[in-house]
Amino acid sequence: MCANEKPNTPELMQDIVEKMNQSEDILLVPLQLDKNYAFVLYFKTVVDGFKLQETIIKPFFELKSTEHFTSYIQSLPDNVKMKSGEELLIQLTKGHVLIAIHDQFFLLDIKMISASSPQPAVMEPTIYGPQLALSEAIETNLNMIRQRYLEPSLTIETVQLKDITHQSISVIYDKQFVKQSVLDAIHKKIKELDSLLIKSSGELQLHLNNTKLSLFPTLILTERPDRITYNLANGKVIILMDGSPQAIVAPVVFFDFMVSMEDRYHSYWISIFTLILRYFGLLTCILLPAMYVAVISYTPDIFRLELALSVAGSRLGVPYPSFIEVLFMLLFMEFLIESSIRLPKAISATATTVGGLILGTAATEAALTSNIMIIVVSAVAITSFVIPISEMSFAIRICRYLLLAFTTLFGTAGLMIGFLGIIMFLANKESFGEPFLKLDWNSTRKKKEV
Repeated sequence: MCANEKPNTPELMQDIVEKMNQSEDILLVPLQLDKNYAFVLYFKTVVDGFKLQETIIKPFFELKSTEHFTSYIQSLPDNVKMKSGEELLIQLTKGHVLIAIHDQFFLLDIKMISASSPQPAVMEPTIYGPQLALSEAIETNLNMIRQRYLEPSLTIETVQLKDITHQSISVIYDKQFVKQSVLDAIHKKIKELDSLLIKSSGELQLHLNNTKLSLFPTLILTERPDRITYNLANGKVIILMDGSPQAIVAPVVFFDFMVSMEDRYHSYWISIFTLILRYFGLLTCILLPAMYVAVISYTPDIFRLELALSVAGSRLGVPYPSFIEVLFMLLFMEFLIESSIRLPKAISATATTVGGLILGTAATEAALTSNIMIIVVSAVAITSFVIPISEMSFAIRICRYLLLAFTTLFGTAGLMIGFLGIIMFLANKESFGEPFLKLDWNSTRKKKEV
């Protein structure tokens, strides 16, 4: 071929450009120097332009021959296995670059990574532990996990979802600790996923739950690298999704939701004390409203005489039965909690605090509720947030309404039966084959013999 002769564009690249409907961000760049030529095809909106210039374009004009450039491309660490058909189109949209050198094709991963900086922990803040959480770039998250978990047995698998975006997720586990049955169940569940669009780990978590209508979560969503490494050492599986700053932990038991990573950094007795406080808060949150109705409406004789007279005096003038009073106050408390989440941070704390004070004062002065009820609702509101994992906190908040309904209909016996029913339901629940009320997940696991 003469030096001035224009090389023919590879048919594969022409077909790709046509399939992409001549999108403005797809570029087909010919590179030619004397008799040496190559073609580069990529999407400029997802490719790192500087890295493309330094890795591909600049070396092409610096190397002496096409053979040298081919050897150089083959030696790059960003070189990935060449795809075909629909898979090739998907890789290009993810930031891969297709290079044609004569009759040879190469695929390089030169994607532009945005939001790659680790962010401060928001969902699970801690005082003594690491302050940085995961980022939205999966490469950064994998790097953080590798740096904190130095076992060579750590295994990372990439799986592609079947949604319209063909989103990639990473399944991470320590092959010396993980149960093969658990790993197989997770792979099976991922392969069975059939959704049009999954864009976050939170949404993926809902699809991976045993049932769509499940109230209690069977997976933990975390943003903390230390919680991830701790669970890896305990034989659990971590699922990361590109573009999401949270990781999914599977399988889990109920007691995992009550453990804060802060417990790992305190002394034994302090950790035990805070753990007991959480369980006491859990029981208070779920039982106190229903117990108030049961005692006031059905069994007031269990109070001491002085306390019974005090409670009866506080309810003088209240026109509604106790369950209406409790439901009224609980719903307004939920409104305050929801508004505090949705309002801008600059005004949310002030608005909800002032709103709660005004609401409580006005309700008691209008004789719509008793002073004792204000104390009960305040205690319930405080204890709602002692559970470290928010998904379980939401589930417990819903359960207290179920217990309230049982107590309203059947009295103290309904409270006991309802609470026992919740425990029986949890006892029959599983997380990828593991009992949900299992006491411990082998926190001192032994390595498998190699």
